[in-house]
Amino acid sequence: GMRWRWNVCMCVCVRGRAWVGCGWRQSCVSAGYRAIVVRIMHWKLDRPGGGSTTMLTLEDVKVPVSNLIGDENAAFGLIVVNFNHERFVIAAATCRLARLCYQEAIEYAIKRHTFGKPLVDHQLIRFKLAEMARQIESLHDMLERVAYQFKCGVADHKLGGQCALLKVQASKTFEFCAREASQIFGGSSIVREGQGKLVERMYREVRATSIPGGSEEILLDFTIRQAVAKARRHANSHAAKL
Repeated sequence: GMRWRWNVCMCVCVRGRAWVGCGWRQSCVSAGYRAIVVRIMHWKLDRPGGGSTTMLTLEDVKVPVSNLIGDENAAFGLIVVNFNHERFVIAAATCRLARLCYQEAIEYAIKRHTFGKPLVDHQLIRFKLAEMARQIESLHDMLERVAYQFKCGVADHKLGGQCALLKVQASKTFEFCAREASQIFGGSSIVREGQGKLVERMYREVRATSIPGGSEEILLDFTIRQAVAKARRHANSHAAKL
């Protein structure tokens, strides 16, 4: 590992007291003690430089009360609000990856010949491309709608379910497009060089979009629990008026 010797700012939830401390600095650490140790955690993917996930070890670190963000015992709400933006950004990046799968697949299908004609002239290949395009355009429209609501100042607590569904739609669309592009490329899509190297790489990236920011299962459950709670409140309100 390595030790941080420069000033650093990060937010942490303190165990036992649900508040967020911010502004870790050398001045906040016990005098003469290098308390923060950083170790990079290796990812499954072979990205240059690895991922940003790290293991932080904090020993005898003291945080001044003045560094408290918001109210004490209100950290969870602050964290949840940030999820909307995180999921939106992941969805936007994932949409671009899905488009890249489609782009690579259609370009390859046009120039690749099988049985005396271009691959794209086979009806089944056109169907695969059309289905990829349909899902990508649907995802893009959903992104535009959520982005417009952000722009119009819709409250974060009202966008939780929509951002969760958006992120699920993005990862599922990307997974589908990566698979179909792989099928169109055939054996070239399982080799880390050559014409199919981008598709091979993107297929390995699928898990990196479906898990961070909340797994698909967790987000779907979160969304429907919100919907059920709203439906119950509406039903109880309606019953009270009868």
